[in-house]
Amino acid sequence: MTDATSTPPPEPTESTPTPTPPPPPPAPLAATPATTGTGAVKVRQPIAVILLSIITLGIYALYWYYQVFRELKDTTREGIGGIIGLLIAFVFVPINWFVLPSEIGNMYARQGKEKPVSGITGLWNILPLIGYIVWVVKVQGALNREWESMGA
Repeated sequence: MTDATSTPPPEPTESTPTPTPPPPPPAPLAATPATTGTGAVKVRQPIAVILLSIITLGIYALYWYYQVFRELKDTTREGIGGIIGLLIAFVFVPINWFVLPSEIGNMYARQGKEKPVSGITGLWNILPLIGYIVWVVKVQGALNREWESMGA
């Protein structure tokens, strides 16, 4: 009687396929370049966003919403994107006050970083003018820090 554990395993032959190694894990988001599928992300000065939005009576704010939502979607492959963000701004802009900082916070969280802004950041807009200023500084500042960490 022979023990099955005492016999050596058979030698591999040319007909025995060798296992293929697993594919490498995807690179973390922070390692991606500072360009997107449609162009580079842009570091914007919060004061410029505020002043241009006021001077143009909100027209620049619509453009800004479109751009930042597009950049987020192109960079993270998640979120609502530029067109939907712009449509929401046309229909009922207060929704974007909460969605935009939420998407930015989620971008940070997916990388294991602490969220600098979240949906609750939108409550700053309840305060007339000063709340909008604080909100833009917080939201654009969080975006700028991330874009700069990516090499923008």
